[in-house]
Amino acid sequence: MSKNPWKQNPWFESVAVAQQRAKKRLPSSVYGALVAGSERGQSMSDNEAAFMELGFAPHVAGHQAKREMATTVMGQEISLPVIMSPTGVQAVHPDGEVAVARAAAARGTVIGLSNFASRSVEEVVAANPATFFQMYWTGDRDVMIQRMERANAAGAQGLIATLDWSFSMGRDWGSPEIPEKVDFKTAMKFAPQVMRKPRWLKSFATNLPDLTAPNLAAPGEKKGPTFFGAYYEWMTTPPPSWEDVEWMREQWHQLSGKPFMLKGVCRVDDALRAVDAGVSAISVSNHGGNNLDGTPAPIRALPAVAGAVGDQIEVLLDGGIRRGSDVVKAVALGARAVMIGRAYLWGLAANGQAGVENVLDILRSGADSALLGMGVSSIHEVTPEHLVMAPGFARELGPVAQRS
Repeated sequence: MSKNPWKQNPWFESVAVAQQRAKKRLPSSVYGALVAGSERGQSMSDNEAAFMELGFAPHVAGHQAKREMATTVMGQEISLPVIMSPTGVQAVHPDGEVAVARAAAARGTVIGLSNFASRSVEEVVAANPATFFQMYWTGDRDVMIQRMERANAAGAQGLIATLDWSFSMGRDWGSPEIPEKVDFKTAMKFAPQVMRKPRWLKSFATNLPDLTAPNLAAPGEKKGPTFFGAYYEWMTTPPPSWEDVEWMREQWHQLSGKPFMLKGVCRVDDALRAVDAGVSAISVSNHGGNNLDGTPAPIRALPAVAGAVGDQIEVLLDGGIRRGSDVVKAVALGARAVMIGRAYLWGLAANGQAGVENVLDILRSGADSALLGMGVSSIHEVTPEHLVMAPGFARELGPVAQRS
């Protein structure tokens, strides 16, 4: 019997198509949680729009037959300059972060695992030894040390500290309703929107998400707090100082000897303070536009930050990456690699592990096409001279003189 010629091909040709399929497949509240953003969505929109303001200056001949994209991030060899940014509670697919970890391993790259993740660090490291564990500044210092010890014992190869959070509220398009737990009462409440997505519901038929954070479980506990319990701990922890950043980096170094990344840097003076604090790497990021709205797109802040500290520590970029050409633009402006978030979550929602691999293949292919057009044989050869950048595109945030 012949196959149905009208059946949708699970492969998709762009991240935009992955997003369309994720929106079609997911209940509205789940999809809304992936889109997220804050306030009027200014930063979220600029993250993507800024890349469209950058162009290329390609060659007509002299192209290279082979293009190399391999690099390293915090000591981990990766096959292309893209790693998975840590994102919390990936309940868009039953396998969640484990599927993402397997996809990253299959494509030769790193997964960043959130401490708000829905799967444990032990499970994820088993699926991909190239795992960086991410922590917020939440709980007291003894609790933070316990969580670092657990991540190190599990085999995490680095620590990412995400500290750029202002708890901005009030999205102009409305915030999705997210339940604290999945029980009968919740099921009845969300039934109208969930029943309209039978394929998604069927995938969870024998494996309902419990919306807890296992990596925040206290020693001896089988389950961690609910997402909202974890969020409450985070909100009620006094915000960190630069001395706290240095303490966190030092604790991780003492117990593991492994690299430490500070995520969320936008200002040059903060980048310089991060160097003083001894970090191995920073990620230029505005938390995907989920933080303080009005913060410029990271790609605008990248040139100044990379110019100030790129010869001392590794500089990554996180925010707005949707195409392989975006990856090349970021590397040309000083990033060692980029971190992707929404892009792989849409792939995960659209087609599980294969969908995440599909997203990475799209980025690899697009980057390769850009390198071909530039006439270079390695992504390490691209520079600002390969780009078309209008005056006023970049933003230099913060006075350079304020260094401890």
